Amino acid sequence: MFRKAALEDCLDVYRLICDLEKQELPFDIFQSIYTEQLESRSHSILVCELDETVAGVLHMRFERQLHHCDTIAEIMEFAIDPAFRSQGIGKKMLEYACTVAKEAGCCQIELATNQLRKDAHRFYEREGLHNFHFKYSKSLTDESADENRLGR
Repeated sequence: MFRKAALEDCLDVYRLICDLEKQELPFDIFQSIYTEQLESRSHSILVCELDETVAGVLHMRFERQLHHCDTIAEIMEFAIDPAFRSQGIGKKMLEYACTVAKEAGCCQIELATNQLRKDAHRFYEREGLHNFHFKYSKSLTDESADENRLGR
């Protein structure tokens, strides 16, 4: 059911991430980054496969942080195919990701999520994550990109 992603999963992962972001991303750039991250020890891309269909993806980055004096797992992307939602897949996938992070030597798992994703907030809180931080960002290429990130 859960496994590390492979190169041949790229199109399915792309589809899930585009759905998450509600936009079509440039595939050639996506594929390049995806391939790079698959080969990196600092990243783990996990997929949930059901009936030969990639039903979910969770991408984590592992990083040693000075203010923790330890290694942290940060969930960068987490998406479940709409056809497979509300079946407990997200809960099980998050539990699997926590196991993978512990095995990688991480002391904590964290994530940031768009303020407009209220269902995601409820999910994360239900699964025992706490909202202790604010995350701020600023586009370095296009000021209108900041508003697009907020879904405006």
